[in-house]
Amino acid sequence: MSLEELINNCKKGNRKAQEQLYRDYSRVLFGVCLKYSKNKTEAEDNLHDSFLIIYKKIDQFKYSGSFEGWLKRITVNTVLQKYRKDSSLSLVSEEIEEEVEVETSYLDISLPKLLNYIQNLPNKYRITFNMYVLDGYSHNEISEMLGTSVGTSKSNLARARKILKEKIEADIKINTSQVLK
Repeated sequence: MSLEELINNCKKGNRKAQEQLYRDYSRVLFGVCLKYSKNKTEAEDNLHDSFLIIYKKIDQFKYSGSFEGWLKRITVNTVLQKYRKDSSLSLVSEEIEEEVEVETSYLDISLPKLLNYIQNLPNKYRITFNMYVLDGYSHNEISEMLGTSVGTSKSNLARARKILKEKIEADIKINTSQVLK
């Protein structure tokens, strides 16, 4: 079945086509959900919610641009919609902290450990970090999508980077001391 046939069958509410769509794209969209979620369980919930919205809105896909990009956009928006309702996304202060640079030449950290550090950031920092660093959104776009100011976006990113830098440096110190024993 071609992609166009799959989409058209999904638009008609065909359950087998919806199952196929899920099988074809759930891994990619789960990766998107995992970036924005605290843990695997929350990512699974976000993936489920995203597919419900995809099935509901699939008739809005106009065959212009990438279908996978359209799916990812819906997934990101679905996850962000949940967090927009979370009052902890907004900051009381919009003081922009100094930009934190992380020296990467000495980093020897596993991807799962780094992902764990990112997932354990507070929601407002994790979401801003992922949107800016991993997905390439500008601070203007982030502030618009999250309903916050540009200053808040910049502050959240700086704080996320600072927390990650501290965790990575602490991890490196622990690993170095173990090697020296």
